Amino acid sequence: MRPSVLAFVMAGGEGTRLDPLTRVLPKPALPFGGCNRLIDFVLSNLYNSHVRAVYVLLQYRPQILLDYIAANWAGSPGKADEFVRPVLPWLTPARAPFRGTAHAVHQCLHLIEEHAPDLVAVFAADHVYRMDVRQMIRFHEERAADATVAAVPVPVKYASSFGIIEADERDQIRRFQEKPREPARLPHVPDAVYASMGNYLFTPGVLVRALRDACERGEVDFGRHVLPRLILTRRVLAYDFSRNMVPGVSACEDPGYWRDVGTVDAYVLTHRDLLGRKPRFKVENRQWPIFCGDRRGAPQSHAGNGRTRNSIVGPGAVATKAALRKSIVQRGAYVEPGAELADCIIMEGVRVRRGARLRQTLVSGPNTIAEGESIGHDLKFDRQRYGTTPAGVIVVPPRPEY
Repeated sequence: MRPSVLAFVMAGGEGTRLDPLTRVLPKPALPFGGCNRLIDFVLSNLYNSHVRAVYVLLQYRPQILLDYIAANWAGSPGKADEFVRPVLPWLTPARAPFRGTAHAVHQCLHLIEEHAPDLVAVFAADHVYRMDVRQMIRFHEERAADATVAAVPVPVKYASSFGIIEADERDQIRRFQEKPREPARLPHVPDAVYASMGNYLFTPGVLVRALRDACERGEVDFGRHVLPRLILTRRVLAYDFSRNMVPGVSACEDPGYWRDVGTVDAYVLTHRDLLGRKPRFKVENRQWPIFCGDRRGAPQSHAGNGRTRNSIVGPGAVATKAALRKSIVQRGAYVEPGAELADCIIMEGVRVRRGARLRQTLVSGPNTIAEGESIGHDLKFDRQRYGTTPAGVIVVPPRPEY
């Protein structure tokens, strides 16, 4: 018999390292690819894995996600145990702002008591990946874990962005470092570390006790507080995400693909992984769909009228008679005839007028690029106007007045 699982999706973060993209949108609501939002990945993975009792914890600029969930993810009519419901901090019994991931779930303990699940999942809302959560559940149950942390190897240079795990040969976590300067490296891969994906499974009683203890100590975060203490007294295991297999992944894709798009450069690089004849990650997969807004999993449209090469144009976007190369035009964006884009991301709510020439540029919406505008062809001038990322991508911030 399949265990009952109650999921909490952590979607309240501000995403300050993604400024200026998050001046208008919370990080989980950022559009990705042609038609998705980042939150669609975790919600689709849970739905495909038959984990369908889901609470989404919101805080920073919540309205767009409130509307998005209501329109696209509210649940199945007539099935009381299948839902996606937002939770706002001022509607919890404590009516206090969430001060961290653990503090947010602590304010939802009444929901755990109400549903009495066999397991509780706490998953991040802002990563790009496919995952069959049932395999992680099976691992947790077969190994009699009190808590399980999904983990993936990442290059050591990125260690300061993640919780870093040291696990023994039996997968038991012996040390958990949150964003360390001197991380523990994988014994068999010295230039890599074992990073937490921010996806956890808990036995309910263990989680409730750990959160109540943390609250008494004034501790608020899973990575900094709860997990480092829990490994001292409980059986906390690392689930190797590379073991996770989902159907429909093509031979050209990276097995175990997972990206935390925590910076603007990471956001751009992850988009580039969608392009080319052999993309490292394909959003389209009929056997394991990442649902696109209306949950139909509609494929992104790849424009190809002779002037468009290696690019994606999302549903509802227009780029007729424009020249596109290695570019992504997200859902609802408009690129007028005669515009030229090279290595660009045009976000939703953006209009690029005729004759504009953009290169290696990310335009955040809402925005309008003026007729005949040139960006990316005079880097010294553009750095003064807009600034660039460490990797040299020019970022045009949103201009809500447009």
